[in-house]
This record gives sequence, structure tokens and C-alpha cells, in this order.
Amino acid sequence: VQLQASGGGLVQAGGSLRLSCAASGRAFSTYTVGWFRQAPGKEREFVAAVSGDAGMFDYPDSLKGRFTISRDNAKNAVYLRMNSLKPEDTAVYYCAAGRNPLASITNPEFYISWGPGTQVTVSS
Repeated sequence: VQLQASGGGLVQAGGSLRLSCAASGRAFSTYTVGWFRQAPGKEREFVAAVSGDAGMFDYPDSLKGRFTISRDNAKNAVYLRMNSLKPEDTAVYYCAAGRNPLASITNPEFYISWGPGTQVTVSS
């Protein structure tokens, strides 16, 4: 499966953005899809994940309540709604697909396919 993230941009603190991850390829609904972000000089950070059937979601505690992941398998797409954005949310955001049973979905090693990132910049 191949992925392409979009929807990033410049937004003021307190604003919202919705990122999209478009997938091509077969069996998209069998993949868990995750969002990660990476700020300059920092490690890649887990943001959210949704299971293939959209029955399970996961977020780090620090982002619960502000970020919401969803998916539409009919459209081969996953979305990340980000509310109440803060300057510290500034990063390149990546979507990834995976199904590695030996790794946690919060671990980048779970994912086998990554799309190019989309830049999100939050101004203060």
C-alpha cells in the first residue's frame, strides 16, 4: 500500500487542521494506519492510530481530547483532525500503514509503508 499525506499548512495557535492520508493499493482495510510527527532535532513521535476496521483507536495521553483519527475504507483514506493547536504541535506529520504482530502500534517498527510527510506550522 502506498500513502500520501496532505492538508498541512500554517495555522495560528488555537486553530484547527484536518490532515488526510490517501492510500493506493490492495487490502487497505487490513492495515492499521498511524500518524507520527517529527519536529526538527527531535525523534519521531506517535500521534494516533486506527485499526483496519476502525474498531480500535490509540492516542498518547498528551494528545487525547485534541486529536481525532478516523478512516473511510470505501475511500481508502484516513484523517487526523487536530484542534486547539499549539506551537509545540509544529512538525512534519507522516501517515503509515502496518500490521506487524511483533510490534506495538505506537512503535514505528509496526509500520511497513510510510508516505511523505506534510508540514504543520502553528504560530503563536
